[in-house]
Amino acid sequence: MVCFSFYIKMYRIKIHSIFVSFSLLLVASTLNAETVSEVVARPDWKKYFDNANVEGTILIVDEREGKQQALVYNRKRSQKRFKPASTFKIPHALFALDSMVIRDEFEVFPWDGVKRSYEAWNKNQTLRSSMRHSVVWVYEGFAESIGPKAEKAYMSKISYGNCDPSGTAPFWIKGNLRISAREQLDFLQKLYRNELPFSRAHQRLVKDVMVVEAQRDWILRAKTGWSGKIGWWIGWVEHSDGAVFFVMNIDTPKGHENLQSREGISREILTSVKALPGSEKTKK
Repeated sequence: MVCFSFYIKMYRIKIHSIFVSFSLLLVASTLNAETVSEVVARPDWKKYFDNANVEGTILIVDEREGKQQALVYNRKRSQKRFKPASTFKIPHALFALDSMVIRDEFEVFPWDGVKRSYEAWNKNQTLRSSMRHSVVWVYEGFAESIGPKAEKAYMSKISYGNCDPSGTAPFWIKGNLRISAREQLDFLQKLYRNELPFSRAHQRLVKDVMVVEAQRDWILRAKTGWSGKIGWWIGWVEHSDGAVFFVMNIDTPKGHENLQSREGISREILTSVKALPGSEKTKK
């Protein structure tokens, strides 16, 4: 009887320990979620959007000197999903490399001879040139070769927005794919750290073709996107002591007239947090 009571007592202790451990795990996950969402609002950044006469959001995470400072203008919008447009070229390049649709950055994609509105598109392309000039027809070829089932599987694997490649092609511009600025930033941070479920070599290659500008003490890697209604600029600035990530999107009611505001606003804000050097005009 004593022996039976002993086992009952031990069983209760074990169950209690499991319950406590599970509770702690839930608390830890909640704390992590809260930490991620603890973003400092920057309503003063409204002036940059007002000066450009556009509505939008920008989310910045500064990881220099071992810190992780998150700043946002228009938090509500930063959590709203929009079509990713050509910012999807970043993960799409990874999908194409992983599925062996392309071999490397030297493979040439022959121009099909169709005249398009952007002159840079009317020639043979490589992965680097197609990223730099945002050549849609190259990535339409990737989508056709990969197929919707595999596209969806890849997106699910990396939790890319709503993971939906359905709808009018190209699905990242005209279809049903949607992603928020917050989710874009999570994706970029994983790519920066080579933490995505792809080979390190492929992640490094995609980061290499994302380079927009570089100086002795910093490198800017970024990608634009435009769905016709929403404009994006996403990426990060690398420094020796860490990276500064940024994701911004704006409404573009005036079409092409609004597009340069994507970079203009972002650069002004990145300059204000000393992630990018300012021009002489900005410094005054």
